[in-house]
Amino acid sequence: MLLFLFLLFTLMPLLELWLLFQLGDHFGFWTTVSVVLLTGMVGAALARWQGFQTMFRIQSEMRAGKMPAQAMGDGVLILVAGVLLITPGVITDIVGLSLLLPPVRFGVRKSLQLWLAKHVKIETNAAWQAHQQSSQPADGNVVEGRVVDAHVVDE
Repeated sequence: MLLFLFLLFTLMPLLELWLLFQLGDHFGFWTTVSVVLLTGMVGAALARWQGFQTMFRIQSEMRAGKMPAQAMGDGVLILVAGVLLITPGVITDIVGLSLLLPPVRFGVRKSLQLWLAKHVKIETNAAWQAHQQSSQPADGNVVEGRVVDAHVVDE
């Protein structure tokens, strides 16, 4: 994972820079700069608009008593799209704009759900404590205790 992040943060900017130089040679400097700035501004505005829609969807689902898991996943992906869109570069703009398309976002969200289900183990521990006030039996056979660790054994 560390190698992947190292390559991402070193090779991606170099690839973006090379692509910007290639586009600048082909289309001209000012055209390339204008396209990068325009996609950043339009993409950020789209991400903001979709982010507000998603926030309202989360609020309405919570008011209805539903867990807004899909809407929250969409919100995270829209946030990632916004960050990619304000990052200068052509590849990041293409990936960011594609994440703003609902069918692409749906596919990415489902892929992330499958990856998380396969690679992330979730353990829950529940603690229950009851205090009894003067409801102890008269014979005095009450033993106070606490469960420290419990395992279910499959037979």
